[in-house]
Amino acid sequence: MSTAVRASAATVLAAALAAFAAPGTSASAAAPRGGDAHQGPVFVQTDNTAGNAIVAYRRAADGSLHRQGTFPTGGKGGMLSGSVVDHLASQGSLTYDCDHHLLFAVNAGSNTLTVFSVEGDRLRREQVVSSGGTFPVSVTVHKDRVYVLNARKGGSVQGYRIAAGRKSERVAAGRKSERIAAGRTLEPVAGWNRQLHLDTATAPEFTHTPGQVSLTPDGSQLIVSTKAGGSSVAVFAVSRSGELSARPVVNKQTGSVPFGFTFDAHGRLVVTDAGANAVMTFAVRKDGRTVKLDNAPTGQQATCWIVRAGDRFYASNAGSNTLSGFHQTRRPALQPLGTTATGAGTVDSAVTPDAHFLYVQTGGTGAVDAFRVQRDGSLTRTGTVTVPNAAGGEGIVAL
Repeated sequence: MSTAVRASAATVLAAALAAFAAPGTSASAAAPRGGDAHQGPVFVQTDNTAGNAIVAYRRAADGSLHRQGTFPTGGKGGMLSGSVVDHLASQGSLTYDCDHHLLFAVNAGSNTLTVFSVEGDRLRREQVVSSGGTFPVSVTVHKDRVYVLNARKGGSVQGYRIAAGRKSERVAAGRKSERIAAGRTLEPVAGWNRQLHLDTATAPEFTHTPGQVSLTPDGSQLIVSTKAGGSSVAVFAVSRSGELSARPVVNKQTGSVPFGFTFDAHGRLVVTDAGANAVMTFAVRKDGRTVKLDNAPTGQQATCWIVRAGDRFYASNAGSNTLSGFHQTRRPALQPLGTTATGAGTVDSAVTPDAHFLYVQTGGTGAVDAFRVQRDGSLTRTGTVTVPNAAGGEGIVAL
């Protein structure tokens, strides 16, 4: 990809984020779908540069959020130069491990990763470990393997093992729940560090650092989106032991800015293109090559984050203060469902396990907008909460 094309795409993205519009109009409430939904916690990362923290909310049956507590990570948040509403400019900075009931949070300003054990809407800090690089922005987990993406100095990936530990059980309110015993640790593996050699020094920094790391659903491949620092989707092979291939397969997307991504029900990769403001779908071959299957424009500005709810996908448009909804057909192709207004600076989002509710961070004020996902895929706002000290923050998990 030529320097001129890459710079043009980055300039468009930076301009859209820097000039994000005023908050959108709130939608009216609607009756619940099919009775009360399962209740659970929602965790939001502040990314505060004075001291990072996770704010815990109880999710009521109507989708509204009620603050329960604040849990310091023991590290500091960070801010990439040029960023306005998305200080990490990444997706997946807060990740939940359902197998071990652990929550992983990056501390970009401290170059560390915090491990919390989760019990309901309460967190217990178990460990703070080095990220193995500079400015961690995204983390992924599969079984006993964890990998963190570092954004600065060309970008890097560091891998860890979750050490075996005892689990304890307790009975609460007549229901059996499982809790991780204290002492479970995350152990860095020296041989699982890989340098990405990206162009992360070009201004503005936040458009050129890598955007996300994630293992494929089967854990056999590790994927990194590089944004304008590489204009590519990099795919590492993962051995049975967890070691990454020496080098990734680099799938160039000339003229694109691959940012956030998720996977559909068949393991296909669904990626936002923050340069062209579109959502791309790829098949990922066993050899690491990607094959583009679809490209769906949003018609919005700064399309950077994406979340899946069944066969529907919702992309966050930070420059337009909107969410773009899509329904995936069998082809597969993404058919537009419409655009929904949010607060200022639409960034990272999360969907509940039952796919009934969507929560999206709005970095302009550090708020979270709550939406009910209707049967037709439309979104109905159910409320907004302002997260303390979280303006520009990213990282949200809904359980």
